[in-house]
Amino acid sequence: MKRMYGLGALAVVALTQAGCATQVMSLPLAAAGGQSRGGVPVYFGQQDHPAVRSQLGDVSYSVRIARKVAGPEDACHQALAEAVQKLRAAAHDRQANAVIGVSTRFHSTETSSSTDFTCGVSPSAAAIAVRGQLVVLESN
Repeated sequence: MKRMYGLGALAVVALTQAGCATQVMSLPLAAAGGQSRGGVPVYFGQQDHPAVRSQLGDVSYSVRIARKVAGPEDACHQALAEAVQKLRAAAHDRQANAVIGVSTRFHSTETSSSTDFTCGVSPSAAAIAVRGQLVVLESN
């Protein structure tokens, strides 16, 4: 009888943990709705930008959101939008007019791309870390 309870408990643990794995995703930035809009421009990876007049320092933020939206891609895009908003707020607070060299990361998987971003998503949440340089760019 004890053996049956032990096997039953093991089965419950296995079933509850089966859908909990976090998936690391690489998604296109273009589908994220153009992150250069919204006040302070954000340049991912090696995207072209005007000349840098002064550097004000590096910033990094992590965002984890509850997955309320339908699909994992939508959750990642929402997490990216929140993270980019934090970069813009930091730029505004430090009188920067842009954030350049932005990279995205989930745990040890990092992307410094002008076309894609990295995000981690599970059945319950999406998470992303962003890093970039706060700068003042020359005006055109």
